[in-house]
Amino acid sequence: MKVAAGEAVIAILHTPREKLFGILDEINAAGIHLRAIDLEYFDDWCAAIAKGEPYLAMSDYFIPMWRVERVIRDAGESTMLELFEQRTGRNLGEF
Repeated sequence: MKVAAGEAVIAILHTPREKLFGILDEINAAGIHLRAIDLEYFDDWCAAIAKGEPYLAMSDYFIPMWRVERVIRDAGESTMLELFEQRTGRNLGEF
C-alpha cells in the first residue's frame, strides 16, 4: 500500500541528514511536498503546545527527490501522531 496525500509521515533526507515529521501533501517524480517539523524538535514542540507557550510552527517543504532517502508512513503501535495527540490533547490537523 503506497503512502498517500494527507497521511502522517516521517521523511528521512540526506545531504544534509534530516528527519522530518508531518503531513504529506504530494509525492511525485520531482520530489515531496509536506507540512512538517524537524523530528529533533518534536518533544519540545509538544511540550510548548501543551503548556500554551510559543512554539515554532510547522513549515511547508518541497524536498527534491535526490535528497529523499525514505518516506515512511507513521504507522505501528506507538505513532508520532498518537504521541502528539496524547501529549498535547490536540489534533495535528490544527497545525
